[in-house]
Amino acid sequence: MSLTVTGARRRPARVWALYLVTGLAGFMTTLDNTVVTVAVPSIQRDLGAGLAALEWVATGYILTFAGLMLAGGRLADVHGHRRVLLAGLAAFTVASLGAGLSGSVGVLVAARLAQGAGAALTLPATLAVLAGREERQRSMGVAVWMASGAAALALGPVAGGYLSEHAHWSWVFLANVPLGVVIMALVAVAVPGGAGDPGRLRGRAAGGRELDVAGVVASVVFLAAGTFALIHGGAHGWASPAVVVAVLVCASGVAAFVVAERRAREPMVELGLFRVRSFAGGVAAQVLWGLGVNGVFFYTAIFLQGVLGFTPTDAGMAFVPLALLVVIVTPVVPLVERRIGAGRTVAAGLVLVAGGMALAGTLEAGDGWGRLLPAVCAIGVGSALTMPLGSAVLGAVPEARAGVAGGIFSVSREISGLFGIAAVGVIVHAAGDFATGYAVGLLVAAGLVLAGALISLVSLP
Repeated sequence: MSLTVTGARRRPARVWALYLVTGLAGFMTTLDNTVVTVAVPSIQRDLGAGLAALEWVATGYILTFAGLMLAGGRLADVHGHRRVLLAGLAAFTVASLGAGLSGSVGVLVAARLAQGAGAALTLPATLAVLAGREERQRSMGVAVWMASGAAALALGPVAGGYLSEHAHWSWVFLANVPLGVVIMALVAVAVPGGAGDPGRLRGRAAGGRELDVAGVVASVVFLAAGTFALIHGGAHGWASPAVVVAVLVCASGVAAFVVAERRAREPMVELGLFRVRSFAGGVAAQVLWGLGVNGVFFYTAIFLQGVLGFTPTDAGMAFVPLALLVVIVTPVVPLVERRIGAGRTVAAGLVLVAGGMALAGTLEAGDGWGRLLPAVCAIGVGSALTMPLGSAVLGAVPEARAGVAGGIFSVSREISGLFGIAAVGVIVHAAGDFATGYAVGLLVAAGLVLAGALISLVSLP
């Protein structure tokens, strides 16, 4: 009896440690998407890097992160969620140390690619360890994970600018080292290992010990090629030879992936998952949210400085209320979800996000904080209300496939963000005038987010 009581007493502490793992891991890996962008001028000055090399410093992380994420999710299902989570955190932490100590741009690019590979192992496994929890714990854990990611996207440029200005650009990467060590220690406390690892147990029970090598290779090819095309299409032109080749390789990779998954005895991604309404609807709504919000983050930062005359610091601070509201509202979201349901909660959030984007699209030269804050706050509260998406996606699949489900959900967020920036960029460039293109782009993106609200209403429980 004493053992049972002790376990019961320890369980809440373990749950909160698990929430810390999911929140900190999600924050750390997502932050590195944007934290380096403001530090690029300092890196160029210190390392004497050319423009092409600097592009790889900024985008190399995203390339391997998105390209390897499905493979990372499958590895978590095959070899155990805890083991792969620790391996990913260790790889990310060591690569961050290497990036911070880089004496040449070549070493820095290699370290950034390694960081992305570590993050691709970490993020799907972070979601997968939540799959075996009871529904309320899973909902809260996924909400914490999504909130941390949204906060990281908003705070990345602020943190990068502050560290570059007041310390040294290397601290953009070195700050990950103690944080990575802390998260690994929390994993040791909060996540079952060995025979108790849910991913390993259920992978064996489902016969999921076989790795679909053809599917892994095809997924890496099409995701990496698609990511490359989205990153470089706007900067170098969609008709440039490298981008055209990347698009063709991506299309070929998708075809090869579908064929491989249909023929595999143990497919990496069971295509039948997309016939599950809540899974397909949750992923689709996440994609449409990412299309809108990431375009807002990227082009609003330019708009605030180029049109409204904000300083770089003020432009970065404009996103802080959004991040704070996501963090503050998230703990309340499970209560709202239990009262009105996941579908209505997410739909209400996406309507708020769309309204905030439409309001931001009406900003004009001479406007200040009074016009900007309502738009930013609506996007922040609305984004917090979309937190049930992740739990609905995880809850719709068998636990033996939780790693792959987490990978699909994470990839959808990453790729939709890149596509959102590229799509709004096409509209901005086509308009000729940046302010006009920005307004039209945000209205189009708001329409896509509203479509996500409708999908949520009909697909989520």
